Amino acid sequence: MATRDEKCVLIAFGSNLATDKLQPAQIISASATRICELGGTLEKMSHLYKTPCFPADAGPDYVNAAAKLTWRKGVTAAQILAVLHKVEAEFGRERLQRWGTRTLDIDLIAVGDSVVPDATTQDRWRNLPIQQQMLRAPDQLILPHPRLADRAFVLVPLLDVAPNWRHPRTGRTVRQMLTALPKPDIAAVTPL
Repeated sequence: MATRDEKCVLIAFGSNLATDKLQPAQIISASATRICELGGTLEKMSHLYKTPCFPADAGPDYVNAAAKLTWRKGVTAAQILAVLHKVEAEFGRERLQRWGTRTLDIDLIAVGDSVVPDATTQDRWRNLPIQQQMLRAPDQLILPHPRLADRAFVLVPLLDVAPNWRHPRTGRTVRQMLTALPKPDIAAVTPL
């Protein structure tokens, strides 16, 4: 539980490529440790889950997880994102293709109930049709993550660590967002 001097941070991990030394599950575990070395305090880590690659047939299945961390107050969401990008790079992440295969993907899902940069921008990106999602990427940090409610591979692990976290724009909890998804999407996310 975050104190007045800390921020609650939710992140999601994904990996579907090994490095020379580590398999995807090991990469996620090691990256969580590294995030803590760089300023985060791990409150809770989800189970590991196997998830079909998205979009379908774009590569090997993923290993996904989520974590609830605290970060000291005064650290901005942009600074937290910079730490996550640094950790991704340390584990061999190359940003060559949107939604492509990767050794490590760490998404900043939420920082407490912050809406970044503003409600209008968050709502616009959250409501973007799937066809446009595949073609466009925001050029700035959007919080909560605009695709959060669409992704079982994020919500199933988040259910382990923050089931009652409430989206500040929609009012729905992680549990409510997950149960609104199609059952086949949820069933495709299986414990590793």
